[in-house]
Amino acid sequence: MGLQNQRDRWGGFFHPGRHGQPQSGRGDRGLLDVRRKVLGAHGVPRRNDDRLRSAHRCTGARVRRVSRRGTQARRSLPGLVGTARRVNKGELGAALRALREISGQPGKAVARSSVMSVSKLSKIETGKLTPSIADVERILTAIGVSEEVKAEYLELAREELTEVTAWRIIQRMGLHKAQEQTRALEAQMTVLRLFQSALIPGLLQTPEYVRAVLGRHGLTEEVFNRTTQTRLARQAILYEGDKELHFVITETVLRWRIVSPARMVEQLDRLISLSRLTNVHISVIPFEAAQDDIASHAFVIRDDRTVTVETVHAEIVVTDPRDVALYVAKFYRFERNSLQGDKMRAMLEKLRDELLREQGSG
Repeated sequence: MGLQNQRDRWGGFFHPGRHGQPQSGRGDRGLLDVRRKVLGAHGVPRRNDDRLRSAHRCTGARVRRVSRRGTQARRSLPGLVGTARRVNKGELGAALRALREISGQPGKAVARSSVMSVSKLSKIETGKLTPSIADVERILTAIGVSEEVKAEYLELAREELTEVTAWRIIQRMGLHKAQEQTRALEAQMTVLRLFQSALIPGLLQTPEYVRAVLGRHGLTEEVFNRTTQTRLARQAILYEGDKELHFVITETVLRWRIVSPARMVEQLDRLISLSRLTNVHISVIPFEAAQDDIASHAFVIRDDRTVTVETVHAEIVVTDPRDVALYVAKFYRFERNSLQGDKMRAMLEKLRDELLREQGSG
């Protein structure tokens, strides 16, 4: 069978196997589609590398010999600039696999050079595991793509790292499990910056406020109790002196009637008390403060590396450094126009006294 016919038979991609027979990977049609995007319409690598071309025509043993010639032989894979633009979101792993196969390198060699297990590389290539930007960079370096191609695929990796999870999926998984995952993230972080324009932040909530917030989700009694306990357990982090916790909330948060006036008095007292901890910094933006930004939604920044955004329908996790920087700058703008320290506590005491008078007159 001629080479062209073999290409046609195997979905536009010819890869030598152990006995020189064409391999189609897992036979997955989606993977073949991604290969076409990376390799071109006819499945031929767009490069002028005679070593690679001969490797694709010869036996698997020949490919292994080529892969062992060292980094000089595979330092750069030319002719692949622009291929990342043809790869859709969710296809990054398959694209990395196609690039590896172009290079003629076995998975073991790439995994070893990328400082990861073969199993992890396999999961990344088959889409079972979303790689970090560092993972993608190490894989691309091991494969030997040019810096220009590497930059394109790293950009694709950053897009993959904007993760959106619908609240219905989180609730189906179990809100208490989501709280446990959040607690694990908080245990690993050093600095937290949280902006909230609707509710008292979870780490600062009283038990009654927690129950009022969770009560609107229609949880079973068991899940409700477990989620409440886990959220309250997260608050132990407030007393860990090696962590810096910064909270910026709007005055709207303090006036929104999630709980009764009596319970809100308790909540305000708790904020005043927590604000005296040396590692906890609570700021309040009053209505009358002039603003140069818009409080469109709440967000949490951890170690200035990841951002979690809560929308009406989903939770969004952002890890692209450029996008994270936007949220950090936004946080600082809000914090700059807020009340802190004694002025903030005086404001909370005033609001608390208003609620107490309201109770007395009622």
